[in-house]
Amino acid sequence: MTIAKRDASRKKLVGVTGRDWGQYESRGDMTMEDIWGQACTKLEQAVGPNNFNHWIKPLRLTALEDGVARFASPTRFISDWVNRHFANEIMVELSRLGPQVDRLRFEIAPKGGVAPVAAEGDAVATTAPAASQPAARPVSAAKSDLGAPLDPRFTFSNFVVGKPNELAHAAARRVAEGGPVGFNPLFLYGGVGLGKTHLMHAIAHDYQTRHPMAQVLYLSAEQFMYRFVQALRESTIMDFKGMFRNVNMLMVDDVQFIAGKDSTQEEFFHTFNALVDQGKQIVISADRAPAEIKGLEERIKSRLSCGLIVDLHPTTYELRLGILQSKTESFRRQQPDLEIGHGVLEFLAHRITTNVRVLEGALQRLFAHASLLRREITLEVAQECLADILRTNDRKISIDDIQRKVAEHYNIRLADMMGPKRARNVARPRQIAMYLSKQLTSRSLPEIGRRFGGRDHTTIMHGVRKIEELSTEDTSLAEDIAMLKRLLEA
Repeated sequence: MTIAKRDASRKKLVGVTGRDWGQYESRGDMTMEDIWGQACTKLEQAVGPNNFNHWIKPLRLTALEDGVARFASPTRFISDWVNRHFANEIMVELSRLGPQVDRLRFEIAPKGGVAPVAAEGDAVATTAPAASQPAARPVSAAKSDLGAPLDPRFTFSNFVVGKPNELAHAAARRVAEGGPVGFNPLFLYGGVGLGKTHLMHAIAHDYQTRHPMAQVLYLSAEQFMYRFVQALRESTIMDFKGMFRNVNMLMVDDVQFIAGKDSTQEEFFHTFNALVDQGKQIVISADRAPAEIKGLEERIKSRLSCGLIVDLHPTTYELRLGILQSKTESFRRQQPDLEIGHGVLEFLAHRITTNVRVLEGALQRLFAHASLLRREITLEVAQECLADILRTNDRKISIDDIQRKVAEHYNIRLADMMGPKRARNVARPRQIAMYLSKQLTSRSLPEIGRRFGGRDHTTIMHGVRKIEELSTEDTSLAEDIAMLKRLLEA
């Protein structure tokens, strides 16, 4: 390098102030690339290889003057992300190598471009840490404004496990550990208030604890669609792609809401493929299995079905009672003088069967009632305080409702439920309707028999037992029955 070129390089390095020049002069012929290279070595250690490669490595240091570090960035999205999450670390490392840096400015330039193009509203860091301050831990995507916030209450420690959700819980635990899991995506589905969202938040919390530098993005399908439409409107689709395809774990809640949205499904499909190809984990939830989501493209159904599909079954009495007991113990730690009469929790677990949210809401109302009025929660108080909830849950499911819903699901005529046909495609749905009538109504076997074309009670008993036996062996049949129960109880 000639003396003239070297001096020109130095002048690009810093401003013209003697203080700046003197400090760098003592370090020899350091170029901009030299300084940024040394800073990057420390930054990679501070933020982790994954964060460094995704966000910091694409930057190019172009100038250092008057306490301002200027960078060329390939996209505004990367500039904004770095400014929000890694500004402190960058300023600390640059200040360690020379004059104090207290602001960052970014200019947008294509990769490999010679001169950066000034962008409107340069990103400026608002804090000016001293060089001796430790680097702050980066904020993960799940905690940023890019995704939905995580609820601190939804963790594995307060998720009550029972037979209806034990498989979903075990699968969620495995995904939260990180590393190869043998199934991708994990697809959780079930009715309202059965714990899908709780498990998704728990996965994100646990995964981030185990992998602090990893990027986790959790959001609803509706938010995914909104951000996609916004990116199209603002011509920032490449930034959108970068945000969703550079995470370690993508979690999308209520994916059924993108059904029928062709452009959104197209982008979701390509995002899904890109992440799976990179070995990144995907967790999806919906209110039904992929094959049952109408309006969802077949290729997306196929991709979603490639992983592990887990149904969160309707709660049992034992699980509901366990949830109530867990919530009561938690509340008692805050209010030790709380008194709950004998049989109250059992009464609630028996009467409120719709979903866990309604159950927890009812218990919270009782706690508030007892706390404000300083009364013991007796059975009579519970009946009085929760009269409206109990009335709603007393809605009776009729045999007619069951017959209509089963006939609709299996695409047979309602008349066939009462008719004499014995063909398998008719007899099996009829037996399922008999089984559900016994499970979901208080009618006796002879009464059920009369509603099924005057059949003898022994025929009804045989049909009920047959479905009980088959549902333990046939997973598909068990899923059909669980879904029909959800639809009837909704």
